[in-house]
Amino acid sequence: MGESIDMTSAPKISNDLAEHISKVKNKRARFVLDAIARNGIVTTEEISRAGYEHPPRAVRDARELGFPIQTVKAKHSNGRSIAAYVFPENARFGRGKSGRQMLSKRQHDEVVAAAGSRCQICGAAENLQVDHRIPYEIAGEPATYEPRLFMVLCGSCNRTKSWSCEHCPNWTASHDRSVCRTCYWSGDSEYTHIATEQQRRVDVVWQPDEINDYEELRKRAEVARQAVPEYIKRVLKKI
Repeated sequence: MGESIDMTSAPKISNDLAEHISKVKNKRARFVLDAIARNGIVTTEEISRAGYEHPPRAVRDARELGFPIQTVKAKHSNGRSIAAYVFPENARFGRGKSGRQMLSKRQHDEVVAAAGSRCQICGAAENLQVDHRIPYEIAGEPATYEPRLFMVLCGSCNRTKSWSCEHCPNWTASHDRSVCRTCYWSGDSEYTHIATEQQRRVDVVWQPDEINDYEELRKRAEVARQAVPEYIKRVLKKI
């Protein structure tokens, strides 16, 4: 992953951009960057085939590192229109001092410990990641480190949050931080909406010692001919 880009075969990519690509260690971002540098374009289909189930997140990783990636339209192998990504003409690396910064291990561990070493959405204790409470694309990087500006998510919830945020009207229009602060995905228990929709949501993970409880619940839901979430709502209405 640390090799240099071959400038003799890369289509119209500056030495500056190639040098910064060669230093990228994030695997998702590196795949996207190498593919564009090598072929001039990479599609969501190609990113998915490489094993990255959420292509926009892989591209976002690269953008957050300071790479200027432009979204264009392409054709899927089945003929439908899909997103693809290219470097704009004369693109140069643009992170400077304002790009996304990595938390130190001490800071990362402090945020995780403050959350009780649990995902703040579903309560899972595995594959924990630290994320900006308000998306980086909306609020940017904080001037100074403050634990309250970050939250802990499991990998699954982080992917779901990314998808929800990227399809939120606030993401594509006003970029209003107050909208994000009152959203379910901010981790605030007193949220007022989910990506601007008037909804309420509960994400629950049954831990290993609770599997039997879940199986009993699932069996009861089957008898009632309902999906588990529907059955839970039905039970709660009787309380």
